[in-house]
Amino acid sequence: MLPEPAQIAIVTVSDRASRGEYADLGGPAAEEWVRNVVTTPVAVTRQIVPDGRETVADALRALAAGGADLVLVTGGTGPAPRDRTPEALADIIDFDLPGFGEEMRRASLAEVPTAILSRQGAGVRGQTLFMTLPGKPAAIATCLHAVFAAVPYCLDLIGARRIETDPARCAAFRPKSG
Repeated sequence: MLPEPAQIAIVTVSDRASRGEYADLGGPAAEEWVRNVVTTPVAVTRQIVPDGRETVADALRALAAGGADLVLVTGGTGPAPRDRTPEALADIIDFDLPGFGEEMRRASLAEVPTAILSRQGAGVRGQTLFMTLPGKPAAIATCLHAVFAAVPYCLDLIGARRIETDPARCAAFRPKSG
């Protein structure tokens, strides 16, 4: 019997995209990146929610309760008045993983000076790993490439379903036992 595929949810946070005024580019970019890197079977779902602390927090809580192993959240991480994704994440997680945000900003800063304005991060609720990402496809790829090698082992540690990656695209790191 094959193990159940990991559940990966992608949430795009955007007022305009949620109203249909703007095409969601971040969600499809994140999904494409995951599908190009993860080699084990995964079930990927996508949704779009409006900006705002409560709206985002409600969506994230529901995904954790529904058994998501990994949730990638694109958008709402800047300094604009309605960019409250980091606050929503803080409201729902059991604990923060600050190294993810630090590394994503470091990698992004090598490409654009405005990376210091971004407030990406990661945290865990139960057996779900949440990662917040920028909304632009190129920035999403930069950030995922910078940190994803640690994601499979993190999922192992929190009791989520196991994922493997294509080492030619992203060599996942797991300590050797013994």
